[in-house]
Amino acid sequence: MMSSEPSAPNSTEAFDAKEFLATLTDAPGVYRMLDAGGRVLYVGKAKNLKKRVSSYFSSGITPASGHEPSLKLRFQKTGHSPRIALMLQQVAQVETTATRSEAEALILENTLIKKLAPKYNILFRDDKSYPYIMLSGDEFPRLGFHRGAFDRKSRYFGPFPNGHAVRESIQLLQKTFLLRTCENAVFAHRSRPCLMHQIHRCKAPCVGMISAQDYATDARMAELFLRGRHGEVIDKLTATMAAAAADLHFEQAAALRDQVRALQAVLHRQYVSSTHGEDVDVLAVATAPGELCVNLAMVRGGLHLGDRAFFPRASAAATPAEALAAFIGQHYVEHPPPARLIVGAESLDGIAEEGAWEVEGRELAATAARNEMERAWLGMAENNARLAIETRRRSRSRAGARLDALAEALELAEPPARIECFDISHTMGEGTVASCVVCVDGAMKKSDYRRFNIAGIQPGDDYAAMRQALTRRYEKVATFDAAAPDLILIDGGKGQHGVAREVLAELGLAFLHSVGIAKGVERKPGAETLFRDSSPDEPLQLAPDHPGFHLLQEIRDEAHRFAIAGHRARRAKARGRSKLEDVAGIGPARRRKLLAQFGGLDGVVAATIEDLCRVDGISRKLAEEIHQQLHSN
Repeated sequence: MMSSEPSAPNSTEAFDAKEFLATLTDAPGVYRMLDAGGRVLYVGKAKNLKKRVSSYFSSGITPASGHEPSLKLRFQKTGHSPRIALMLQQVAQVETTATRSEAEALILENTLIKKLAPKYNILFRDDKSYPYIMLSGDEFPRLGFHRGAFDRKSRYFGPFPNGHAVRESIQLLQKTFLLRTCENAVFAHRSRPCLMHQIHRCKAPCVGMISAQDYATDARMAELFLRGRHGEVIDKLTATMAAAAADLHFEQAAALRDQVRALQAVLHRQYVSSTHGEDVDVLAVATAPGELCVNLAMVRGGLHLGDRAFFPRASAAATPAEALAAFIGQHYVEHPPPARLIVGAESLDGIAEEGAWEVEGRELAATAARNEMERAWLGMAENNARLAIETRRRSRSRAGARLDALAEALELAEPPARIECFDISHTMGEGTVASCVVCVDGAMKKSDYRRFNIAGIQPGDDYAAMRQALTRRYEKVATFDAAAPDLILIDGGKGQHGVAREVLAELGLAFLHSVGIAKGVERKPGAETLFRDSSPDEPLQLAPDHPGFHLLQEIRDEAHRFAIAGHRARRAKARGRSKLEDVAGIGPARRRKLLAQFGGLDGVVAATIEDLCRVDGISRKLAEEIHQQLHSN
């Protein structure tokens, strides 16, 4: 159980650092640095709150000239990074929460960082989507790809850095051990072997072509291999192969030989592997001006499974050690930790200052590379971190070039940082939905996407639908409740673009730039015509390979996709709705009784008032209302 400890006085009183530090406990816990406005600047954990918080401040307090006495921060040591030094200059208050253990402090720190998003903490994107390989707990275990919560009856192996690594491993295991991958519903209803058996990827346990005992042996071998006991698996297969050959079972021996070769081939394909079958994570940091990347390389069962790059927020002024400490503190609260972490030797001292990490009741150890193989893993991770930064920079450079080309083509004063695109989707006027997708700095920003369910218009009137969507979106911009775009893109020709200009003029937003993009007569990609607000009577056609035109096409296509998805969902919901849902007093229970009594909605419609009254829970008054509602159209 955690206990809160009173810390700094409220903001109306002076903050006495000497008195505050004297009251701090030696217990583990979490501390929060606040500015004069009460905003949280930084959240940290400590094995010993008194020692950790005292390390930020000296005991000297000097009143600022012409002001009430206030805390003047002085550093006990010069080892603070520029980021922390800047933060300390703004601290006006410190709050602490004592916990029972350092592990509790770690969890609380992680929770507060994600909830409060302090300005000076390094925050990594939360990602719970690591894939696993699953062996189900069925009589004939199923080999499968898994994400999400675990089932107690199944066994899971991983995590893997990406789906490709999982699928490649599953294909190997299928080829080697011939385990089934089909869902249980398919497995239970097979009457003859499927294609996977015909191409030698499954032994067809569904139709009894292998006994449960022999299949269980194959499943155990696959499990051993997934646990990294590769040598043991190969030795067992080799011994079984020799025994089969000695008994003159040459066909069985040949199949076992192929299994051994397949396993040896995949082991040889690994860039590096360990004969110890250990589980470690390799963490490397690469920096560049304005960029910082933490690269995570997973080694499971001695095999290097690949890398994943992380780009934290608020990392521009962070040191590599600070970034690694933040990553470790947040990542392994959510994900199963390996036995050991491998980090660069230059980062170990900085990480050690943050204290130890305890996850699932055990301390998580971070060490330098111990041998040539681990140094190779670390070198690969560092190289991949640098490549990830370079790839990100090139992507941003490409996006900037496309925005520059678009601004030049449309004669805009500067590249449009925020582009909003609208499209309308319906089926013969049914379920009309308008979409608004957003592109910021050349990349789609899905969190800002919006859909508008259109109502109260003549079915099929795209102009009215566009007017309603634009009005609802830009009323908020006109009242300063939403950000204004730099460019509005309308998926439509001159008429729909004209409607957009009318709406913007009515809302006092005629200064916003807009473009209508219309498909050509043959509706072929690359032959679109652009209608600009600056020259409405002068259609513009850009070359099919124009970089700015490519950007417009991508945004338009995304708006089209988003609109269609919304329309289909709305149409399906409307078509699946029962007329009984519109009758007041008819809830799910009564609706089920009516449908069961009369065999469906058609039977309810054909029933008389007297028939309806015979259903349990339906009074005569309610029966009359049901009858009237069902026969009103």
